[in-house]
Amino acid sequence: MGQMTAAASSPFPADSSGPLSAAALAAANINPHTGLATDYLNHFNEAIMLLEMIPAMPECTDDFLLWEPLSYPEHFLQSGFKGRDLAIAAYEAANPELRARFDGVCNSLTSILTEIRKAMTEATQPETRMRLAEQAMDWLKPLVTQAGGIINGESSEDDGGWKAQNAADLIMST
Repeated sequence: MGQMTAAASSPFPADSSGPLSAAALAAANINPHTGLATDYLNHFNEAIMLLEMIPAMPECTDDFLLWEPLSYPEHFLQSGFKGRDLAIAAYEAANPELRARFDGVCNSLTSILTEIRKAMTEATQPETRMRLAEQAMDWLKPLVTQAGGIINGESSEDDGGWKAQNAADLIMST
């Protein structure tokens, strides 16, 4: 039974030449241990970069307001990522517990960005939009770091997932 558990925790065989082998994943810039690719974080980093620019360049608000949430598969289907089909297949084959933690953090990122976008749409003063953008950084950057840790296999189950939920709850209540 112990061998089955070990195999279940790493669905990407190191000694195989199949499409979901560790070697194939590594060659496509997909973590061969987790089956996740950091390229997905570009989806969030784009929105964060625009938010960072708003205090100095308020006209970037319009670009931020165009940001739309995308799931992991949706991101890769729309991207020019060379291994996009492999990235989607590896995500779907990833350890379900790991993927659930990753999806939880990404859902928090999406919720915060969506709520900030909604609040900026409703804000009438540029100063309010600037404050929203600045506050969002305090919530978003640690979550992106947490998601990157999960992708790279550096995260444990006690990685502060409650912080992600608390940040999402806080933004939803304001």
